Amino acid sequence: MLKIGGQEVAPKILWLLLCDIVIMVAALMIAVISRQPEGIFHIPHLDGMHTFWRFTVIVVACIFSLYYYDLYEPQTLSQHDKLIVRLINALSVAGAAVALIYYFFPIVSVGRSVAALAAPILILSMLLARLGIEHSGGLIQTPERVLIVGTDATGIRLTREILKRPESGMKVVGFLDEKNENLGKCLVNPCIIGGVADIRQIVETEKIDRLILALSERRNTMPTDELLRFKMAGIPIEDSHTCYERLIGRILLEKLTPSWLILSKGFGKSGFLLAAKRSLDVVVALIGLLLTWPIMLIVAVAIACESGRPLLFRQKRIGLHGKEFEILKFRSMRKDAEAAGPAWATAHDKRITRLGTFLRKYRLDELPQLLNVLRGHMSLVGPRPEQPHFCKLLVDNVPYFEQRHSVRPGITGWAQVKYQYGATMDESKIKLELDLFYIKHLSIFLDLAILFETAKVMVVGRGAQ
Repeated sequence: MLKIGGQEVAPKILWLLLCDIVIMVAALMIAVISRQPEGIFHIPHLDGMHTFWRFTVIVVACIFSLYYYDLYEPQTLSQHDKLIVRLINALSVAGAAVALIYYFFPIVSVGRSVAALAAPILILSMLLARLGIEHSGGLIQTPERVLIVGTDATGIRLTREILKRPESGMKVVGFLDEKNENLGKCLVNPCIIGGVADIRQIVETEKIDRLILALSERRNTMPTDELLRFKMAGIPIEDSHTCYERLIGRILLEKLTPSWLILSKGFGKSGFLLAAKRSLDVVVALIGLLLTWPIMLIVAVAIACESGRPLLFRQKRIGLHGKEFEILKFRSMRKDAEAAGPAWATAHDKRITRLGTFLRKYRLDELPQLLNVLRGHMSLVGPRPEQPHFCKLLVDNVPYFEQRHSVRPGITGWAQVKYQYGATMDESKIKLELDLFYIKHLSIFLDLAILFETAKVMVVGRGAQ
């Protein structure tokens, strides 16, 4: 199973990606052959590796565009009214990008007539593929039958998430009650179908494929002998926290014990990994400054025209190992924004200027933080740094909050691309769950995936406040 960090990618999405690649190659070959009856390899400059690279340019451009239009999101597949519009828009943008590439590198062109013939085939075939995969569900993957052993709150929360994500390929058959009580009681849906003492019979009769432990108290209630027998028989058994992490990409804080964090795999930070991450930070920050200085100059002039100086906002934040540093941002609020003391930004915050609303939506106010990266205060990817005031508040109220300071804070992060801006205690807990997941699965591949997703967030302007 393909994973990003430790989170599994839904099989439905992998099937869709494979179908798209096959469809694109097939459509291009059909278009080429229809223009040249002798076949694809009789066309000048379209043979061998030349053909491969010409097709690759189109395939990569289309996949990027489909991704940025959320056409690999499971939720989009069910929105049939928007699907065709997004598909046409995505392929139109891909076509424009390919045309631009052809302008500068005409050697990779397959020809306008080929692209024109392939376009309608692509649109129709990709639409049918998405509708087919959406409605074929069980033909692609038989749902894994899951039994929740226990009625702990973590198991209930996990079940709710599974019900929201049919693409996970899991079907919760029911719960087992620790005290053999409450038979038939619905905690969510499905219900309690038996007691822990009945586990052997229920596993056999219900043809269970996976067991998930969600016991409120394991001492004297865990059916150790039966679980060992199932394990030896090849039935996967996992803790509810582990399953939640794997499916959702978050480490659930609810009833999380220090022993789970200590004994679980991950949280490795080798010298090579940290050196590679720092090298990536420096290289990308330098390239970013080189490419964005004209944008930063325009933003600086716009701020000066709207509300005068200062252009930059400087504020104390908590960084690696709890050390303070001064973060740099383009000023997006009024000069007196914190006259009454620190406060989280909220939706429709009146302290934000008109220009600031635009800057925050597309993350342009964060560009000066590339200098923080070069200074070593921050990384490109990591947990967002908090103000000392909020850090103290969160450390006192949110368990394990201090653990996020074990890595450099980032301009962007797993929590930033997966969740909205956190402006309450509960939202901060959810963001910490995402940050802990990132710290546990820290890798260059995960950083690159987050940077790729961040570019998408900036283009569509999601989640900023």
